[in-house]
Amino acid sequence: MPYRWEQTETPSDRAELHLWPHQSLSAEGFSIFILSFFLLALIPFFGLIGTVLLWGLLPFMLLAVGGIWFAIRRNNRDRQILEILTIDHETLRLVRHNPRGPDQDWEGNPYWVKVAMHERGGPVPYYVTLQGSGREVEIGACLSEDERKTLFAELSDRVRVRASP
Repeated sequence: MPYRWEQTETPSDRAELHLWPHQSLSAEGFSIFILSFFLLALIPFFGLIGTVLLWGLLPFMLLAVGGIWFAIRRNNRDRQILEILTIDHETLRLVRHNPRGPDQDWEGNPYWVKVAMHERGGPVPYYVTLQGSGREVEIGACLSEDERKTLFAELSDRVRVRASP
């Protein structure tokens, strides 16, 4: 799952949750995909070798390769999201590091914070939020539906344990 709990040995200490979007395309996979696309796009050009038409169509094929390269790289930069939730007895703090733009943070008392899951009505199904300190903030929107369900159960348990004296 694209999230990980980091906790110290004793359950009374603080716990940290790190969430990030799934990264399915590695740098090596990106290189293989672009090279494969380029080579497959060259196949129709073999019949045009030695003609003027080759030079007329070649820039469009190179534009297509460049467009795919740009789109995949842009998508990779946009997925550089990291959410860090820190839970201890006194505070519950969520910091979201955005790929473009300033970081967002929220803090609340774990005794009063409520973990909620909205099956419908949110930007994604089974939308998980934290409610407290006069605000409601999302957490884990970049996760899949099953991962959000699991996250909701784990968060509910952890917040309940941390809030108890």
